[in-house]
Amino acid sequence: MRLEKCWFCSSTIYPGHGIQFVRNDAKIFRFCRSKCHKNFKMKRNPRKVKWTKAYRRLHGKDMTQDATFEFERKRNRPERYDRNLAENTLKAIKAIDKVSSARQDMHHKQRMKKGKIVKEQREARKELDQSIHMVKAPSTLQQEPSLTLPKIMVKVLQQQQEENQAMEE
Repeated sequence: MRLEKCWFCSSTIYPGHGIQFVRNDAKIFRFCRSKCHKNFKMKRNPRKVKWTKAYRRLHGKDMTQDATFEFERKRNRPERYDRNLAENTLKAIKAIDKVSSARQDMHHKQRMKKGKIVKEQREARKELDQSIHMVKAPSTLQQEPSLTLPKIMVKVLQQQQEENQAMEE
């Protein structure tokens, strides 16, 4: 069973699926679905379309270099069947899959860590801008009147003061 790769999005094409396009120069293009085929016909660049594997690799969202990618390469050389070799190969495939998934998880965490740090810094800066009066020392606020709010003079009528004194007694 031969599994092909989509020319546009690099996803796996299983036998009996997808579309094949053969150009006049006998170059074969395989597409996993009509979405990829239509984008190819519209002459879109896969590196500029956000949902493709090429875009994700180019913009650092997927891993580009890893030793486990070496095992995914296509090999056209036929091998003589050996039961022990097949058993060891299947064990190796499972081990490689575990290593690959662990590395992908680590890559994702590293990417998210950068964004998280930037977000925390932005929030801290915003909070500092909003509550600078709590951070600045009172002596600096007296020296720099531009940091304090302007004081408003309010005239209080004598009659209101007398009423307040009467209430207090």
